[in-house]
Amino acid sequence: MTATPTNSRTTGDFHDRSEAPSGPGESPGFLLWQTTLRWQRAVSAALRPHDLTHVQFVLLTSAWWLEQSSEAPTQRRLADHAATDAMMTSQVLRALEAKALITRTPDPQDTRAKRIRLTQAGQARVAAALPAVEAVDEHFFQAAPRRELISMLHALTT
Repeated sequence: MTATPTNSRTTGDFHDRSEAPSGPGESPGFLLWQTTLRWQRAVSAALRPHDLTHVQFVLLTSAWWLEQSSEAPTQRRLADHAATDAMMTSQVLRALEAKALITRTPDPQDTRAKRIRLTQAGQARVAAALPAVEAVDEHFFQAAPRRELISMLHALTT
């Protein structure tokens, strides 16, 4: 006779085995992983003609959004907004700067900080790529009730 494991090391955080997923098809984490990969592949394909990676698009578009609502964001503000690692953000911004899509200039109040501004080419790239990504989102998420999905995603990101 085999004992059913009961400690958290073997069963995860489930207090009662009946709460555990019966398999990967019932595991929220596994399903989120699969969904994320499928969505990322679709977004990457939509961005390929625009010569942008997914993370480049997110940072470029986030800088555009932030610049529209206030002054040019710092790299730190942009990383916080996009929930990206500061070092990775800096590397990606260097690549966007090399493509002449952004400029990075010292912040007048804090010379250690860099302000991010989109160039005209960067603004044009956002204007071209954003509808392509929005079309992917519209198609990909059409099976889910939009308001409920957004509400659930907000709950998971806070």
